Amino acid sequence: MNASLRPWSFLFGLLALWIAPAVASAQGLLVNVNSHEHIRLPRPIIVQPHPRQPPSHFDSYKIRELEVNATLKDQAATVQVSQTFVNTGSRTMEVAFVFPLPHDAAIDRLTLLVDGKEMPGKLLSKEEARRRYEEIVRKNQDPALLEWLGGGMFQTSVFPVPAGEAREVQIRYTQLCRQADGVTDFLFPLATAKYTTHPVEKVTVRLNIESTESIKSVYSPTHEVDVKRRGKSATITYSSKNEVPTSDFRLLFDVGRGKLSARVLSYRPKGKDDGFFLLLANPQIESDEESPPKTVVFVVDKSGSMSGEKIEQARNALKFVLQRLREGDLFNIITYDDRVEQFKPELQRYTDKTKAEALGFAEAIYAGGSTNIDGALTAALKQLKDSDRPNYVLFLTDGLPTAGETNEAKIVEAAKNNNRVRARIIAFGVGYDVNSRLLDKLVRENFGQSEYVRPNEDIEERVAKLYARMESPVLTGVTLEFCDEEAVSKGPVVNRVYPKGEFDLFAGEQLVIVGRYRRSGTCEVRVNGSVGKDDEEFKFPAKLAKESDDESLAFIEKLWATRRIGEIIDQLDLKGKNEELTKELVELSTRHGILTQYTSFLADETVRIDDVSSNAVRTESRLKELEQVSGQGGFVQRGAKASMQAAQNAAPAAAPAADAFSAGDRSAGVASTAPLSLSTSNATYRDSRSDQQVAIASVRNLGTKSFYWRENRWQDSTVTDEQIKAAKRYEQFSDDYFKLAEKHGRTLSQYLVYDEPVLLNLAGETLLIEPAKRN
Repeated sequence: MNASLRPWSFLFGLLALWIAPAVASAQGLLVNVNSHEHIRLPRPIIVQPHPRQPPSHFDSYKIRELEVNATLKDQAATVQVSQTFVNTGSRTMEVAFVFPLPHDAAIDRLTLLVDGKEMPGKLLSKEEARRRYEEIVRKNQDPALLEWLGGGMFQTSVFPVPAGEAREVQIRYTQLCRQADGVTDFLFPLATAKYTTHPVEKVTVRLNIESTESIKSVYSPTHEVDVKRRGKSATITYSSKNEVPTSDFRLLFDVGRGKLSARVLSYRPKGKDDGFFLLLANPQIESDEESPPKTVVFVVDKSGSMSGEKIEQARNALKFVLQRLREGDLFNIITYDDRVEQFKPELQRYTDKTKAEALGFAEAIYAGGSTNIDGALTAALKQLKDSDRPNYVLFLTDGLPTAGETNEAKIVEAAKNNNRVRARIIAFGVGYDVNSRLLDKLVRENFGQSEYVRPNEDIEERVAKLYARMESPVLTGVTLEFCDEEAVSKGPVVNRVYPKGEFDLFAGEQLVIVGRYRRSGTCEVRVNGSVGKDDEEFKFPAKLAKESDDESLAFIEKLWATRRIGEIIDQLDLKGKNEELTKELVELSTRHGILTQYTSFLADETVRIDDVSSNAVRTESRLKELEQVSGQGGFVQRGAKASMQAAQNAAPAAAPAADAFSAGDRSAGVASTAPLSLSTSNATYRDSRSDQQVAIASVRNLGTKSFYWRENRWQDSTVTDEQIKAAKRYEQFSDDYFKLAEKHGRTLSQYLVYDEPVLLNLAGETLLIEPAKRN
């Protein structure tokens, strides 16, 4: 039988394999050509509202490893993908491989190897691929493949996979990356792996960037990556184990010259008043260039509760910092229980002699006594007198103030008054007994940040990681300003910019700033800061989009919403009840599907997502949990809002585990340290009415939209009651259905992957996609 006439049998997409009839993995899909059944892609590992029953027998496989290696030379990328999979079924699979080409990518020289032997195949144009996708979808009555509609395809001939055996599949291709506003955009379609019944055992992505100019900003809006720079080259890595990838891998980078580089990207949805911008900045510091001298005062809690492993880790953290100070730096050590002790009565210049003495002082620190937080901070801040150099107070505590001044407000006010050099207090809250609200207020008033260390975490590791990032300040007291010709008469160009206020910029740090704007057009970005006693200003051109042509930068709005939600929770925590902010919290959470413990009730199918007033009342009730200033509930809530305020990505890199969001016992206020932002994944929360866990299978984020399971269908969060009444109906797999998909391309096709009915707004219309009637 000619392979083209056999029942569909495909290894589909970049290592997500499509098998007959039920299992897929990362970047390809296997379908057995010997099967005469309708072959559907397996659904992501989630709780389905109405799961389909699997057939009594089916072929399956598991993925052992997915490895992506790419070299990017300026705009050209050479990519090699390797995947090892095992046929875990009981019969031989006759399969083909179908690879969906990255959207907007020019692909050339694509080669596929199976166990090292090259397989013949064919590159299909977008139009040819569209017809192939449509043919498969029609035959198998499965909408999943429509997600890749609008892109090209690579298809191989058929090859066998015997039962129980493993196959290594490699694909190699070259790609011309998209480039806009000076930023190169590399995209790898990793999300095909979500159609799987087994997590991928190991996922590794490694990119090497080579350029003729110095590499500046390197940023992934989709994954937490590790970046190692070497002037005109850089290595970017990402790895995970037992992951179900739910988003494509994306990396943005730019090149340039000068001490500071900045690029502005903007996104404005059609028909919206507000636009959103992303500013990427990276300071360049040569290896032989001296860092400006700084002052560091380490304040260590040695109260009785710090005894044992905690005080040992605190000593090691202190020694790590002492080993990393540089010539010209000033430092001192303050320890406290009910009494306050100092290494020296005044700041010490860092030398081999003072380092040795300080290390000896650190070894002699032992735990015992009460906790005089106010006295320790007063002693530390009064030593700082030179505002021309960066000043940092590393403050570590594990408890509540029990000696000296114990009033929260007075401790914060005293620290603010004693801080006359604009020192940044970096607070480390250790364990669940810490007064987390006090720490947040202290750092808010003293230009710093708070870090929370769980009881099972290593204090030394957390302190070392933060200090390694901040040990080389390049620019301090940095401010950001967008200027245009109308700034004087019409006010600021941008608003609600995060992070807020002034900040310091460190060598090798990737700065990610997001904000909102109303006026579009060209403008100038001015970055002002200090280097020692000298003030510096950097100017960069920027263009704020009037209306975006596509959704390639839509992640900017989601990232802004995540940080804004964190900021709202912070204001409600530190300043108390505010009806306007509570309402905004509900609106943003609903619109973007970013659920926190205060809004997780939106996952309840009985809650009306358009009833903002009632939902705000319910949220306000849950916000009372912020009254917990200590204990596990207080600790976790402050950690959660901090993670949102500092979010670097618009969505989680991978599907969270089933217990990734557990608010725990509401009476105890235990919550997750991260927001719940679902990408066809699942999570759990504990219902406020009982201690029973309830699976959240009713909130999904796709593209720029959030969908809620309501009235036995997936409903776009922006749809109103009036729009529902006027919705235009389409039946799945009908001619009109495919004409609609062809008309709107990927803008719509990404939302057609559901088996259940879908109600959404698109291009000024409200559409209701209903399942095909079964014979």
